[in-house]
Amino acid sequence: MTLIPDSLQYVLLMAACLLITLPLEFVLGARVYRKPLRLLQAILITVIVFAVWDIIAIHFGMWTYSDRFTSGITLPFGLPLEELLFFIAIPLCGILTFEAVGKVFAFFISRSRRSKKATQEGDHA
Repeated sequence: MTLIPDSLQYVLLMAACLLITLPLEFVLGARVYRKPLRLLQAILITVIVFAVWDIIAIHFGMWTYSDRFTSGITLPFGLPLEELLFFIAIPLCGILTFEAVGKVFAFFISRSRRSKKATQEGDHA
């Protein structure tokens, strides 16, 4: 017996991905959620492209989705709700990670430059 119904596993996985990357916004200052229009523009492209791709593949029988692991909520053109959530959650997690890594690199580069500058100034004294 599982604690989580199979039909919720996909949705919970997307929620877990968002939850795991959420600290990047606040701890490392990724500042992704603070720029909602920019975030929407970035994610909207992904959603449109991959949703159309999936809808075409579903229509032509190239792939299907397990009734066992989806909620049964189907959006227009046969796209499962979970697939739309995937197209939103995963790019969001990727953007958060990218921005956080950029902040970390910027911090170390800035620190290295200050250290180098201090060393050079000490050599001239």
